[in-house]
Amino acid sequence: MASQQRTLEILVEAVDSLIDDFDLIDFLHRLTVRCVELLDIDAAGVMIIDPRGELQVIAASDEHTRLLELFALQHAQGPCVECYRTGRPQLDIDLASAEATQAFGPFATRARRAGFRTTHAIPMRLRHQVIGAVNLFHSEPGRMSESDARLGQALADVATIAILQQRTIEQGNVDKAQLQAALHSRVVIEQAKGVLAERWQVSLDEAFESLRDYARPRQMRLADLARQVVQGTVDTAELQRS
Repeated sequence: MASQQRTLEILVEAVDSLIDDFDLIDFLHRLTVRCVELLDIDAAGVMIIDPRGELQVIAASDEHTRLLELFALQHAQGPCVECYRTGRPQLDIDLASAEATQAFGPFATRARRAGFRTTHAIPMRLRHQVIGAVNLFHSEPGRMSESDARLGQALADVATIAILQQRTIEQGNVDKAQLQAALHSRVVIEQAKGVLAERWQVSLDEAFESLRDYARPRQMRLADLARQVVQGTVDTAELQRS
């Protein structure tokens, strides 16, 4: 009952995000964190198609996973890429199995080195339109339960509807200019994280959480705050204290 209540709260949280001041990157970061909270996994990442038709990492539950996803993209391989191409879930992939990972090449090797044993990918789709995929990682071998698979797809569906709703639909396609702006924002945020991590001698995850903790109560967009950090126009000491 408690888990059902928490699931409902998270779905309501997602719906509440459908507001004029929608922050795509913050929304998708929360999606990955909620996936880790609700599903039997250790990490999650979200990849969305860009205007050139290529998948790009836009959010992850931690920096470690983001780097793994980037590696998968470099080689155009990995369950998330295949999930986007086919529009079908890729579940229960044993990263220690040569047969199961034959099509994924170096991705499987890198994933095992990162401490993962099982991976899943869930499409972000609305009807026949696929705009990306959610990649889930587990440090233990095993199969995803049917209930977790359904819940994971529900979370991905809610995120897809939110993106299409907020970024508008033009003849069935995500508005490319707005999506490109979100991808550019991701770059600026990564730069700001690097600045803060080096200045404060903290992890990239801690730097990102500091950005979010400072921006949210002030109703600032993450990208706007990140630009101020990169440009040196915000007092990072105050940001650290928030």
